[in-house]
Amino acid sequence: MRTRTDDTARVVVIGAGMAGARLAARVPGVTVIGEEAHAPYNRVLLAEVLAGRYEPDVIALPPAEVRRGVRAVRIDRAERRVLCDDGSVVGYEHLVLATGSNPVLPPLRGLGHTLPDGVHPFRTLDDCLALRAVARPGVRAVVIGGGLLGVSAARALAECGAQVVLAQQGEHLMERQLDAEAAGMLRGHLEALGVEVHTECRVRGLRCTDGDTPAVRAVEMADGYELEAEITVLACGVRPRTGLAQAAGLEVRKGIVVDDELRTSDPYVHAVGDCAEHDGTVYGLAGAALEQADVLAEVLAGRPARYRGTRALTRLTLRSPAATAATTGVTVASGTSGGLDLAAFGDSRPMPGDDVVRLADATRGAYRTVVVRGDRLAGGVLFGDLAAVGSLARTWQDDDPIPADMSLLHLLTNDGGF
Repeated sequence: MRTRTDDTARVVVIGAGMAGARLAARVPGVTVIGEEAHAPYNRVLLAEVLAGRYEPDVIALPPAEVRRGVRAVRIDRAERRVLCDDGSVVGYEHLVLATGSNPVLPPLRGLGHTLPDGVHPFRTLDDCLALRAVARPGVRAVVIGGGLLGVSAARALAECGAQVVLAQQGEHLMERQLDAEAAGMLRGHLEALGVEVHTECRVRGLRCTDGDTPAVRAVEMADGYELEAEITVLACGVRPRTGLAQAAGLEVRKGIVVDDELRTSDPYVHAVGDCAEHDGTVYGLAGAALEQADVLAEVLAGRPARYRGTRALTRLTLRSPAATAATTGVTVASGTSGGLDLAAFGDSRPMPGDDVVRLADATRGAYRTVVVRGDRLAGGVLFGDLAAVGSLARTWQDDDPIPADMSLLHLLTNDGGF
């Protein structure tokens, strides 16, 4: 293929995800190279697309000039140019890596480099649309992984009418964000939607059909039990995409190492979003990606700006069983009559010496807990009733001290209580 050299751009961004699109919206004249054929979209809302509540165009981000369907294959740092799989070469003054992350494919028997038919990751819009095409009422689906992504996928598949089993290796759902009591309430809500939840279970492999195009038929557990499956969703976490950076000789640890100006070990190359590692942390969160893009926009404009890390709030909205039955025609078990909201921030696992304030209302399915470390909020979980989440999240995000004369109980009741 003949090589074509394009004009040099002041800023070239590799990756058209949320971070890349945000940067393009803030910095004039950016050239964005995007591997996906779709226009940039809000991946936080993929579960809503899977559930059928939104069409793909609804989650599109503000328009940005993107070279779609083009993959960057090599970075020539000496010449400051990017070589692409379509034969084009794009020169840059500043390069931004916003390559995102890949889904983790667990080491399961029967799972090779090519996924069997019926096995789906859940990371991109194409993943989502492929799942939606096969998520018909009554289909047997197994979701492997009980984190935020797995819970979202299981809930959405249940709303499509699928018979869903959620398999989680840990002790409870969403272990990174929730304590055991909140996770138990989340489990109850999923079960009311018809999701069968298994915790503390390890998946050993997949049983697939023989032939040139194997298809999944069951998920094998370590104890020998099998879960029948026509669809298997892999929601086992993500891993930063660092291959381009490594091949270019940039410093990479867990992610592409950046400083407070989101600059890599090459002063002309920056990194933002899921692929970036700042101060030893890879966030893998949309909020952090957007915040990093905003800081980098200021840096590239020549204005003083520093990224100091992100204090991110995780939020999940769960529809009511009644609403799900109405939209899918599926009968679900009785449970909470209304939809539930969940919010988690910081570290909700107390350490020795911490104060813990907890309020629960089983009748209304509401639960709140915060962890106070010294004179500051360390973290918290609110489930079912988020009236206090705004003030709590602001106090935590701003790292403000709690007034010495304030009752800790007031932290959870300053909106009038339950």
